[in-house]
Amino acid sequence: MARHSAVHLANLDLNLLVVLRELLGERNVTRAAARLGVSQPAASAALARLRRHFGDELLVRSGNGYVLSALATQLADQVEAVCTGAERLFGTGHDFDPGTSAREFTLVMADYTIEVLGSRLSALLADQAPDVQLHVRLVREAFASDITDTIRLIDGMVAPPVSRFELPDVRSVALFTDRWVCVVDAANPAVRGAELGLEQLAALPWVAPFQPDRGFPPAAPMGRQLALFGIQPRIRVRVESYQAVPHFVAGTDRVALLQERLATRVADRLGLRILPCPGDPEPIVERFWWHAGYDGDPAHRWFRTVLTDLARQV
Repeated sequence: MARHSAVHLANLDLNLLVVLRELLGERNVTRAAARLGVSQPAASAALARLRRHFGDELLVRSGNGYVLSALATQLADQVEAVCTGAERLFGTGHDFDPGTSAREFTLVMADYTIEVLGSRLSALLADQAPDVQLHVRLVREAFASDITDTIRLIDGMVAPPVSRFELPDVRSVALFTDRWVCVVDAANPAVRGAELGLEQLAALPWVAPFQPDRGFPPAAPMGRQLALFGIQPRIRVRVESYQAVPHFVAGTDRVALLQERLATRVADRLGLRILPCPGDPEPIVERFWWHAGYDGDPAHRWFRTVLTDLARQV
């Protein structure tokens, strides 16, 4: 069976993978051709070959443009993962010069982490590695079920420590810490003192990021805090973003837990009060996680060093 698969793969034109990625990403033959550095007729011919191979239109005419067929929508994530994996495979072991490299790094993290590290990382890459590409993927709850496969196909992710990440082939390094605080609207009549008690937290309506009881690991720490508080929050607004949370607290009687680094950046602008959490909440610890297969990759070592050095400055 393995021999048959190898022969089948050898008979394929693997250049079509790159063409497929650009066609599905751009949804436009002319733009895909420009990104590939080929003529428009050449890209059209490649699309015709791909349509014959898959027995599907892939790009379906809609008005003045194209939309992805149902099959193409399924292929889009797969071809991105395959191309990224191939780039990692053939890039491993080569000398790495950030000043001249055009390598792409794929990083998964929450928008909260972007608030803390994003601008610093962007500025450093622009200065030290102007041709390096960065692909930032925001966390999704779906990642929780396929983390073993996902970590192989990306350069890493920034997330708190959770048991499902403690795998033999997964490495991590600490980046920075933070703490939970409560945020309420400054004019909230139900919160007049300098502190919130557990009874008040239980009585107030809540804004919650992700799913506090079963979400992707970055949401899990908040769920643990609520469990430690011993309360079942009355969630009125749920968002899939940390940065969105304070906007749905402002001007209302709602309350939310928020990372202090994020809360202090938006409180004045949104008219919020920052209050300490009751009890003894767990600290927030953000770590960078990567697959052990990248340990010996010079480019990946450089990227890990960049992240850890930046984190020491926050």
